[in-house]
Amino acid sequence: QLQLLESGGGLVQPGGSLKLSCAASGNIFSIYAMGWYRQAPGKQRDLVARIYSRGSTNYAESVKGRFTVSRDNAKKTVYLQMNSLKPEDTAVYYCNVLLEVDITRDYWGQGTQVTVSS
Repeated sequence: QLQLLESGGGLVQPGGSLKLSCAASGNIFSIYAMGWYRQAPGKQRDLVARIYSRGSTNYAESVKGRFTVSRDNAKKTVYLQMNSLKPEDTAVYYCNVLLEVDITRDYWGQGTQVTVSS
């Protein structure tokens, strides 16, 4: 059973930075991709950034140039460095993992709140 433990959310002023972390544990054979989604109140959950096993990445247009996704394969951990944060980045951020054995199945973390406000 795969478990995901997130950390790093909080309250930050506009223009500030935060770094999220998500560590995977459990019976994991091979990870295909790790990433982050976010969901604001009343909105759907959308992809923010994803990094694949060979290092390629993709980002939502709204965060390009401000957010950076990275991973430590040995630690099975994915990070999201968020810079130049804006109020519209406020949301619950969810870690997401896809395994090689079945890339159609999503594994989710519990979510961490990020609030950007002065």
